[in-house]
Amino acid sequence: MTANATARRMALCCRQLAAGGLIAGRDGNLSVRLAPNRVLVTPSGLIKALVAARDMVEVDEHGRKRRGRRNPTSELDLHLRILTRRRDVGAVVHAHPPAATGFAVAGEEIPANLLPELIFLLGRVPIVPYGTPGTPELGDRVEPYLAEHDALLLANHGAVTMGRTLDEAWIRMESLEHAARIIVAARTVGSPRPLDAAAVGKLEALRAQARREKDA
Repeated sequence: MTANATARRMALCCRQLAAGGLIAGRDGNLSVRLAPNRVLVTPSGLIKALVAARDMVEVDEHGRKRRGRRNPTSELDLHLRILTRRRDVGAVVHAHPPAATGFAVAGEEIPANLLPELIFLLGRVPIVPYGTPGTPELGDRVEPYLAEHDALLLANHGAVTMGRTLDEAWIRMESLEHAARIIVAARTVGSPRPLDAAAVGKLEALRAQARREKDA
């Protein structure tokens, strides 16, 4: 995919995340790896529902701006940390999905034994201890969790999902929030019934197999 096509897809993702209530106003940011040393990121300070492809900013692996009329997202360090530590990751989505972030604010992980889709797509989603947004402290907090997880809750802040492509990271963010909403709804009508260990094991094995096939 060309840089221009990637920028258009990023703008669409921003609009869809806003329309779905996963971000509001200037919240949220995206990054996509264009090449080993080139990354396209969303701009700082713009309403995401109004962001256009021409607003995206190209930076190098050190965060130096290479192309674009805007400034890069204030969360640039977070994105570059993930893309640097996870060479298999091609895109990162950071959003503030209300239900999933509610779990993060409450200090509670989203249960990883209730929904097959959540287990297969994301696996366990841990809570990263709080780090000040827009500072290297947040990246420092996130780094220890990157090797084993494709989605993270950020304590009192939001969520991050990763994928080989923007679409994969985007799907994971929407799926994370959808699962959180289902679990919250289930708790309002009764006590959620977890899957048994054997069912969870089968889904984890399928997830591991799918990852191996993608790596092959």
